Amino acid sequence: MAVMTSKATRQSRRGWRYQTAMALRALFFANRSARRLLALVIFFGGWQFLCNIGFSFFVNFQLIPSPLQVLKATLTFFTTDPWVHFRSSIQRVMIGYAVASCLGIILGVLAGWFEKVEDLLMPPLELLRPIPAVAWIPLAILMFPNAESGMVYITFVGAFFPVLISTIRGVESILSDTVLIRVGQCLGARSWHIFKDIVLPGSLPSIASGLTIGMGNAWFCLVTAEILAGRYGIGYITWESYVTSNYPPIVMGMLLIGLMGAISSWAVNRTMAALMPWRVIKKQDA
Repeated sequence: MAVMTSKATRQSRRGWRYQTAMALRALFFANRSARRLLALVIFFGGWQFLCNIGFSFFVNFQLIPSPLQVLKATLTFFTTDPWVHFRSSIQRVMIGYAVASCLGIILGVLAGWFEKVEDLLMPPLELLRPIPAVAWIPLAILMFPNAESGMVYITFVGAFFPVLISTIRGVESILSDTVLIRVGQCLGARSWHIFKDIVLPGSLPSIASGLTIGMGNAWFCLVTAEILAGRYGIGYITWESYVTSNYPPIVMGMLLIGLMGAISSWAVNRTMAALMPWRVIKKQDA
């Protein structure tokens, strides 16, 4: 009897383990949030493991701050007055991004729609587009009356060109689709109606891509911009930590900039998706 009870207990445990494993498997494959959380756990867990063992093969993790050290630096940072840094960085990025988005979309639509505007506009802009943000720092100091305006300009440069180029390509792609244009003309649409009802809605996906990339670039240029400031901002904290060889806050600043950039890009994606209710994306299961 005891043997039978022990055997039944083992079978019950196997059944419970199997059911638990199947439940976790179903949760992983059915829940996107669970998959993304697992990806973060693997990322930070692998990073901590490589730091603990002092991995050094092509990439040296012996001097890289571990996630626990970065967490400690983050807690220390939040015990001071972090909001002045967040407020400064967010304000600079949002102002530069807003101006870049408005100007990039307007000029991009005009350049995509009118050939003469593109001929007059694009040669000087194509000459300026490859210049990295860090190269603009000396001119930003000379061009603007204060450092704050110079920092906003650097974030503007980072966001402007992706928005501009994506808008031009989006408008041109719709104009190149002669079927859409001819259908509109057959229905009696004039140039204004073709522009308003066909070209603008059709180019929105490309504009949305440019806005998302531009937001990421604006945060990317933040550290470069805040080298000018010398007092406040997440980028300045990152740069100051590098100058003083205080490594955990460097990674903390990088992750905070990445987090704010990801949240901002998500907000842009959600906003643009609301403007395109007809566009449904269905991905294939792996």
